[in-house]
Amino acid sequence: MIILGIDPGIAILGYGIVEYNGNSFKTLDYGAILTDAKDATALRLKKIYDELEEILCLYKPDAVAIEELFFNKNAKTAIVVGQARGVAILAAANKDIDIFEYTPLQVKQGVVGYGRAEKKQIQMMVKTFLNLKAIPKPDDVADALAVAICHAHTGRMGNIFKL
Repeated sequence: MIILGIDPGIAILGYGIVEYNGNSFKTLDYGAILTDAKDATALRLKKIYDELEEILCLYKPDAVAIEELFFNKNAKTAIVVGQARGVAILAAANKDIDIFEYTPLQVKQGVVGYGRAEKKQIQMMVKTFLNLKAIPKPDDVADALAVAICHAHTGRMGNIFKL
């Protein structure tokens, strides 16, 4: 199963593509889609959509796992990040790919086994599970890979989390 994990963002959208067979992972690709704050929001969203569409066409994932938003302070930021998240979901939906969403708590539980795990713990587990030489940077990329790992570990329980 090929899984595309996404950590949504407007300035930095992290992505990670893993192949999961049995109990083993193979890292296919990971990185970040970066947009310029000086550009209009519509152009930034288009760039995210276009680059995700290329990734989807190249890797043809069986599932897209995306992190839910968690904001408690800045509503304006939450709205713009929500738009980027919506564009990511639309790109996958247009390719008829199953989409699953996970809360930050579920990602932590799916990767570390503890819902209150520290960011460093998650990053170390991502590095370990994927047999990487270093923790992927920026943090958004490691987070996206964590979402993909979470789906591999928990998404097999059926379509409980499916959008």
